[in-house]
Amino acid sequence: MLKTRIITALILAPIAIGGIFFLPPLGFALFTGAIISIGAWEWANMSGIGHPAGRIGYALLTALILYGLLNVPFVAVLWLALFWWGICFLLVRSYPAGSDKWGSLPVRAVMGLFVLVPAWVGLNHLRTGGFQFGDSSNNLLLILYVFCVVWVADIGAYFAGRAFGKAKLAPRVSPGKSWAGVWGGLVAVGAFAIVVSFLASAGAGQTLLLIVASLATGLVSVLGDLLESMLKRHRGIKDSSQLLPGHGGIMDRIDSLTAAIPVFALIITQLGWLTTGHW
Repeated sequence: MLKTRIITALILAPIAIGGIFFLPPLGFALFTGAIISIGAWEWANMSGIGHPAGRIGYALLTALILYGLLNVPFVAVLWLALFWWGICFLLVRSYPAGSDKWGSLPVRAVMGLFVLVPAWVGLNHLRTGGFQFGDSSNNLLLILYVFCVVWVADIGAYFAGRAFGKAKLAPRVSPGKSWAGVWGGLVAVGAFAIVVSFLASAGAGQTLLLIVASLATGLVSVLGDLLESMLKRHRGIKDSSQLLPGHGGIMDRIDSLTAAIPVFALIITQLGWLTTGHW
């Protein structure tokens, strides 16, 4: 399994790096739109859509919605995403109680749109917006930063959870996660934000705000992971698909990012570090 995971990662890494960091804005939108559409194909399965044609249709519908949002104000969608993840917190917290309200196929299908579409909008807002933090104005570094926040939170959670993880975070949703893991991940994210602020020559005020924004992003990334775990548990599946040998599916790799990206994009927009850009 480890060998399979490594081979898959070595194949996918150049594709992901090239698509995210070396394409112009419109190419970036198309590339990320393709990834989100594949994620939608997987979400269709988690929704309970059994027929292959139905899953493809759901993916095409998602792609059509993304196209329709090209000229829609990004910030409005990001505010909707923040509201949505607040609802998700309540859903995950109460599981399995309340699952009768969202467990039907149509409701789970709509939930997927609220997860996937704002993630694409937020990512493209980060790519095209006017950005300035400290002496940094590189949008690609901004995208790399939010990715790293999620990865650092995950790494910190892993080691803290192994060392101190007795109190479980949400045992009915994801038994492996612990409160120690959450706190360990947030400590790692806070330290990472301080290092990045120093490298960007940011002042004390900006540094403090970046720490707060990063902690909020790291916290909501956990919710993104838990929501997908809840949907898979309800559906009775382990992985969103077997598309990535050794890794599961696309959604298994981007579940945390779907929550983190729109929330982070909204926060730094409200802080004035990111303004709406153009294709």
